[in-house]
Amino acid sequence: MTFRVEFTPEALADLDRLFDFLLDRAETVEEAVRAFEAVEALRTAANIHLATTPYSFRKVGPRPTLRELIVPFGATGYVLRFDIRTPELVLVIGARHQREEDFQ
Repeated sequence: MTFRVEFTPEALADLDRLFDFLLDRAETVEEAVRAFEAVEALRTAANIHLATTPYSFRKVGPRPTLRELIVPFGATGYVLRFDIRTPELVLVIGARHQREEDFQ
């Protein structure tokens, strides 16, 4: 079974925020490219892992469909929060760096 993976507008805004943060701190072309690679790693992880095995990732709270995917990147990584909405749809609802405060 394959799930369709979609990002909410809020999750897309999170990706933009993460990209802008890395780009603003970039001092070299390589660091600027790394900002792009970080966002691509998040999109790729969502499209590969959440499309095939969304129930294998850690639960968040009492709802069994609300979960998080850890995406390693560099020395740390990112967290994608998602909800398994239907037997066909996984909705990514947020993204953050692992060192950020938890989702609100």
